[in-house]
Amino acid sequence: FIWDAMGVRQTRNNNGEPNNVLAMSFYPNEAEPLWSTYSTQAIAHTINIYGRMAFPYPYPSAQSVNGPVGGMEYPMITFNGPRPVKDNKGNITYTDRVKYGLISVIIHEVGHIWFPMTVNSDERQWTWMDEGLNTFVQYIAEQEWSDDYPSRRGDPRDLTEYMVGENQVPIMTQSDSVLQLGNNAYGKPATALVILRETIMGRENFDRAFREYSMRWRFKRPTPADFFRTMEESSGVDLDWFWRGWFYSTDHVDIALTAVREGTIDTQNPSIEANRRIAERDARPVEHGVARVADIDKIIELHPELKDYYDSVDPLADTQSEREAAARALAALTQDERAVLARSEKIYVISLENKGGLVMPVILKFTFADNSSQIVEIPAEIWRQNAKNVNWSFMTLKTLTSVELDPRQETADADRNNNYFPPRIEPSRLQIFKEKGPRNQMRDNNLTVAPNTTQTSSAKEK
Repeated sequence: FIWDAMGVRQTRNNNGEPNNVLAMSFYPNEAEPLWSTYSTQAIAHTINIYGRMAFPYPYPSAQSVNGPVGGMEYPMITFNGPRPVKDNKGNITYTDRVKYGLISVIIHEVGHIWFPMTVNSDERQWTWMDEGLNTFVQYIAEQEWSDDYPSRRGDPRDLTEYMVGENQVPIMTQSDSVLQLGNNAYGKPATALVILRETIMGRENFDRAFREYSMRWRFKRPTPADFFRTMEESSGVDLDWFWRGWFYSTDHVDIALTAVREGTIDTQNPSIEANRRIAERDARPVEHGVARVADIDKIIELHPELKDYYDSVDPLADTQSEREAAARALAALTQDERAVLARSEKIYVISLENKGGLVMPVILKFTFADNSSQIVEIPAEIWRQNAKNVNWSFMTLKTLTSVELDPRQETADADRNNNYFPPRIEPSRLQIFKEKGPRNQMRDNNLTVAPNTTQTSSAKEK
């Protein structure tokens, strides 16, 4: 076995954590060059990220050993499996899945030294309290490893198919009765915490509360109630609705944008409002039956004596008494009230329907006629009075052309077809053949690596 080691400096605090941690990897030649490149660095990265999100690593060493298991953790030592492959010509290659799988499994297994080995929740009772929390911090570590890191869990977009499925139980199900353990105990709680951090609480507030939970309950035995309570106490945010929906139910997120209506402030000027009504009427197409008799002689044209006042006045026109009443009303208004009537903004009323059951913040992207856009974030309290249907008003001087719900795809909304106004078709692609296994782009491009470097060269042909 090869022994690779490096020191990781930590900041000592009042609880006496060691200032330095020895990160070590042990692996055979067959694991090269992946392990010498990534294993020890992944340990060090984990110590740094988990130390920032929770508390400093509490032990003097952390080890990653290449072995026959995919991933397994113990205090201060983990066993991790991914390796390159060698073909019968001696070419060494590995897939991107193996590379990132190695980095991720090391982060995950070393992360278990925080959850549940130090924050010692009962994984036999509440698996999500260690696997879910650990997967959440793992996701943060992965995203800080490189741009576009292909995390398997944590991205809200990746959870929607599971959340609309029928074969599931709430996260708060005793572990022996959980269905689809990977999604239930790893993916869903991790995604929930990503949404809580990024969309609901904000990073600063969430991170402070999460550190408080981790510090408060290390070397102790927390329950779910301890986690929920600490997150609320430390942040000052009421999250009952969030825990209820995400952890105690199997509801999913599906908020539909059902209508957008445009209006303007009534000026209370009878002449202006009459002209507006007339213009709106004249802009409408003529009713089909009326249009077909437009050219025939009407009875009042043949007998002019039948005409009276109402045949010469527009029924929508304003009257003298209306103008006089409006003048009296205007004179009684304050200066501020007159200013309101003079405003020219358009008012858009956005109608929303909660079809999935989970209440969530509403993020709307408005696009205007001048091609500018604006994103508005509405907190989940919009659903407080009615959890099924709400209307929300938006005032602007610009002309609105389209609205998109959840434009950054950050809330795990399961049906994007109802997220647009005007409606649009959400593209997809149908597979008519079975998908092949993971691609080995290195091998398929006739490239190889040497045991001492991840730099590629042309593969041997014989």
